[in-house]
Amino acid sequence: MKIVSLISKPGGLDPALVTSLQSAWGGGSAQWLAPDEAVEFAVESVPANLDQVRADVADLRVDVNALNSENRQKKLLIADMDSTMIGQECIDELAAEAGVGDRVADITARAMNGELDFEEAIDERVGLLAGLSTGVIETVLRDRITLASGGKTLISTMKANGAYAALVSGGFVQFTRRISADLGFDEHRANQLLEDSRVLTGKVARPILGREAKVEALRELTKKHGLGPDDSLAVGDGANDLDMIKAAGLGVALHAKPVVAAAAPVQINHCDLTAILYLQGYSREEFVS
Repeated sequence: MKIVSLISKPGGLDPALVTSLQSAWGGGSAQWLAPDEAVEFAVESVPANLDQVRADVADLRVDVNALNSENRQKKLLIADMDSTMIGQECIDELAAEAGVGDRVADITARAMNGELDFEEAIDERVGLLAGLSTGVIETVLRDRITLASGGKTLISTMKANGAYAALVSGGFVQFTRRISADLGFDEHRANQLLEDSRVLTGKVARPILGREAKVEALRELTKKHGLGPDDSLAVGDGANDLDMIKAAGLGVALHAKPVVAAAAPVQINHCDLTAILYLQGYSREEFVS
């Protein structure tokens, strides 16, 4: 048995669309998690034309997914930071302050789309920041970084229901330290920008936390908290998140790069982070602000 989930921004989900898909897919009764925003119904198996339906309703800005019906509310959340829990790529914002924004942003985009080796890309980008005052980090955090919509609610609700939340980023601890605290994560892991006399050296501490390290963090934390693989949830947007997304019990590509969205089992392309609560079967009334 599978669960079909339809989610839109508040007020954006037409009940007629739900009825049409129920009929086409032989679905059970509709369970509305939020009126005109989130609904789900059971089906026997993943609909064969799921991807086509996703494309057909893209203009309506509705996210359509098929989920396992068992063990839906996860007990471990592993989340990426850049362009997932925040709206920016921290290294791009540092580069903009250093006057090399376009060069670094191009490398970032190619790396997140899987076109470049992650470690080589991070070394190349960080090298362009050599000589930048560490005081710029605080400026970027204050003036350029915004928390992604729904992030606090996602974490608060999952933690209120017994989950553990970890921010695992290919970015930098100089940023995850603050973002983790602001959002209520239980822990954070990231790379370390090396500094000397309050100046960035253009180097990153080894070993670099990349694609494999994210998967290892998921496995380590699952074991540490006495959980099974299916108890975990992972969310990210870039190529370095894809293995983590595939390894989790519920793996979500959030506003992801095309290569990631195409390979991920579950996609959220139109809604904010609270959609991940709907994917787990939480109703709007159960959200913890």
